[in-house]
Amino acid sequence: VARNPSHFKAPNFQMRIIEINIAGGFPSLVLESKKVFATSYGLQADYWDRFDPNERLEVITDLKTNLTDLANHYHATYQNKEFIKEKGANFEEALHWYREFLVSFPKDLDSPAVNYQMADLLLENHAFDQAALEYEKTAYEYPTHEKSSTAGYAAVYAYREYLDTESPDDKNPVKLEVIRSSVQFAETFPEHEKAAVVLGAAVDELYEMQEYEQAVARAHQLVESFPQSNSEVRRSAWIVIGHGSYELKSYPDAETAYHNVLETLPTADDRYGSLVDNLAASIYRQGEDAITINDFRAAADHFLRVSKVAPSSAIRPNAEFDAATALIQLQDWNAAAAVLSGFRQNYSNHELQPEVTKKIAHIYREDGRLEQAAEEYERIETETDDEDVRREALLTAADLYDEAGNRALTLKVYQRYVSYFPEPVELNIETRHKISLLLKSDDPEGYLKQLQEIVVIEAAAGNNRTAQTRYLASHAALILAESTYRGFVDVRLVKPFKVNLLKKQDLMKGVTQQFKQLLDYEVADVTAASTFYLAEIYAHFSKALMESQRPDNLTSFELEQYELAIEEQAYPFEEKAITVHESNLELITLGIYNSWIEKSLQKLAKIMPARYDRPEAESPVMMSLESYTYEIERRTRYDHPASMENMTSTVAGSADQLISAVDNQEPAAKPDIAQEQIESTDLQSASQFSTDQVPRNNNGLNQQSAKH
Repeated sequence: VARNPSHFKAPNFQMRIIEINIAGGFPSLVLESKKVFATSYGLQADYWDRFDPNERLEVITDLKTNLTDLANHYHATYQNKEFIKEKGANFEEALHWYREFLVSFPKDLDSPAVNYQMADLLLENHAFDQAALEYEKTAYEYPTHEKSSTAGYAAVYAYREYLDTESPDDKNPVKLEVIRSSVQFAETFPEHEKAAVVLGAAVDELYEMQEYEQAVARAHQLVESFPQSNSEVRRSAWIVIGHGSYELKSYPDAETAYHNVLETLPTADDRYGSLVDNLAASIYRQGEDAITINDFRAAADHFLRVSKVAPSSAIRPNAEFDAATALIQLQDWNAAAAVLSGFRQNYSNHELQPEVTKKIAHIYREDGRLEQAAEEYERIETETDDEDVRREALLTAADLYDEAGNRALTLKVYQRYVSYFPEPVELNIETRHKISLLLKSDDPEGYLKQLQEIVVIEAAAGNNRTAQTRYLASHAALILAESTYRGFVDVRLVKPFKVNLLKKQDLMKGVTQQFKQLLDYEVADVTAASTFYLAEIYAHFSKALMESQRPDNLTSFELEQYELAIEEQAYPFEEKAITVHESNLELITLGIYNSWIEKSLQKLAKIMPARYDRPEAESPVMMSLESYTYEIERRTRYDHPASMENMTSTVAGSADQLISAVDNQEPAAKPDIAQEQIESTDLQSASQFSTDQVPRNNNGLNQQSAKH
């Protein structure tokens, strides 16, 4: 054989050598002789250049046997722990002979089994990537054989083992191979008991890689192709469909998937609660999508479905709140109110409760249920610590009660407001003004008390005073002064003359001081009113003297002399009244005209008709500006009037002098001393009110206030 390796019979003789070694019990020689045969007569050897393999079938058969024996021997030796030192060499030998067989007999019936064994060898040697390829070749590149499905499953296993050996940065390409091989296995061998499990694992891998479209598609494939598979496998697939569809914003598909999961999942399962929340979220998102296209009815329906389909979900309160918001957009007030009332009852401690109250208040207000709306605004005030919100809520509540005609509750809420919020001062005073208007008709005492509060608070406001606070406080002070003025007017100079005169003097001094203080506000119409009343104090005192009760038992002559004396004392007061009324006209030159100036004009027209009672060609304002301009300019040019403050001071001082004089004497009843008593009363002190002290308005008036 050594000298004639290419001889026709050489293979036969080599086989004879192998048989002799076997018979002689020489295993090492058997192994070597098999190697010689496999090397010398493999299909790539020179021998076959001279002979046709089809004519030497017995040699081909012997070759297959020897290649198989060699591969199996070295594979077994590789696995034998006694030959651990030669493990690497044995692996290489086994791999070599497996490959020789497969190269020589690629389509042989035994090739799939040999290929499978070679893949096992690679797997055992931790060459997972190569093993996976050989398993796949065994499974899919041969006609179907008994190892086909097993090899397909083994390929997936090998890829997963390979995946575990890769670094995190290199895993994704291997994952894709795992997925590809898994899908191929499930599609090729759907009857395999592991097919659904393998495909399910691939679905999970796709989801973890955020390949949501593929994950959802393969999950659908699983539930459709393996209807009888393990319930947990199918449930896992539905979960992926739910999660993946949610990520893809396919919320109706997600909803369907979560329904399918929950239908088979025990409520005691730890995942149950979170999956209910997922179901609720998928419905909630459909509502949000409807909002984006302004389909508020569909949005409300979706939001309300959450409470029906997933009543235990954490998102349910938000869904109901948003349902109400959508219904408000539709102006479906009754439905919105019903939803929010349910929210209030079911979630009493929810953080959205303050917002619920605001929405209910808005609903009632828009629906015309004003008192109910007001009650909700009162509730808003109690549910928040935000001072601005509290202030606005109370004021709104009061306005709504007022609009509804409930004066009692309007007053109650306004009173709460001024009690709770002394600042901002302007708002507090404005609210007190409203309170005063509510009290005016039914509670005169409370009305005046509230006006007094306005005056006191505004006076103490310092830098917080504004044009508005001055305006309101000045008018409040004016009304208080008018009240005092009425008391002054009501006192008649009758017996006992001295007592009544002293009383009238006290009131005169007080009311004069009150009207004098009004000038400090620098509010145009109040200044005009104050000037008017100061003039009227003079006029009334003059009239009171003229109408005072006469002493008894006077003769006709004595009575005549008494009358002359009274007239002489009353006349200067009337003159000063004229002068003060005329000073009111100066406001016209400042562009200010109001009812108080008109009243002064009317008084002057009665007292001095030749000068002031002129027919009006046009409006009162035009008449004032045109008809009286001359008189104003004349007085301003020649009379040099003093300030209003000096005038009021003079009035108060004169009243004091009058009181002092009257303290000493009282007119006697006897006619023979009447004149003496009149003269000694020192009413002549009124003459001290010289024309130098006629008031003139301050040109620094806050004219802006005139618009009020």
